Amino acid sequence: MKVFKNKTRKGKRVLEDRAPKVNENDKTAIIVKGGHTSDIVTKALTDLYLLRKPLATHMKKKNPIHPFEDETPLTKFAAKFDTSLFLFGSNSKKRPNALIFGRLFDGQLLDMVELKITSFTPSSEFNVPKPVLGSKPCIVLEGTAFETDPTMKRVGSMFVDWFQGPKLDQVRLQGLESVAYLSTDGETISLRVYRTVLLKSNTTTPRVELRLMGPAIDFKLDRKKLADDALFKTACKQPKELNPKRRKNTSEDVMGNQLARIHIGKQRTDEIQTRKVKALRKPKPAKEAAAAPPAAAAEAMEE
Repeated sequence: MKVFKNKTRKGKRVLEDRAPKVNENDKTAIIVKGGHTSDIVTKALTDLYLLRKPLATHMKKKNPIHPFEDETPLTKFAAKFDTSLFLFGSNSKKRPNALIFGRLFDGQLLDMVELKITSFTPSSEFNVPKPVLGSKPCIVLEGTAFETDPTMKRVGSMFVDWFQGPKLDQVRLQGLESVAYLSTDGETISLRVYRTVLLKSNTTTPRVELRLMGPAIDFKLDRKKLADDALFKTACKQPKELNPKRRKNTSEDVMGNQLARIHIGKQRTDEIQTRKVKALRKPKPAKEAAAAPPAAAAEAMEE
């Protein structure tokens, strides 16, 4: 590999920003048009770019690339713009209206799937206000295939990477402006994007309604190129600094509450200082009571 050396302060900052970190930067994406595209593919790329913006770069020039035959051009574009996700759109007689979602690990291809658009409704046809630029959506995956099918697991993970947006510690209810809803029956994948509307209610929590904002896309899984389990496990590995230190006798339930077990010594109740009352006095031992002479014998001896 070619090693770049910084010659200026700006170059040093760029190389430091691209270097591996304990807390990585937000994932960015690059959107590339193929040599031949249709109106559906162009509008779909634009809508997906607006959902990903500003963590995305849209290349509007046509690039005659065939990713499943040679992914090198896409990896070069990703290295140039320092992105870890890419979206490629093309249209041909054999594979019409195709979108290729992919992600990279350490500058090399990790996963790549080709989805054929079977139904598409652009967001411009929905008269619903769009969310603020850079807002973080809520992602919903529905369908048992996302949990049981190995391929659909990777597809669901890839869509989560695509829609997750910037990393935040907390999100207030008013800041949750959109919902990305993905459902599957094992063969087709449906994408619906909703806008949340907060309405008045009789409680302190407002009533939430969802209004279809677009785009509304139905996909059909075509080709795929997935990494093996060993490489995928390596890509998901986290630094030791991010793993919380395990504390003894502690656990965490489903709701995130921390539970702990406390060990205490044996309580010695006979050593506890109590109030000196007649009822709490200790009785005399049996031997001392038997050894003491009776009161009548003691009087006779005195006489």
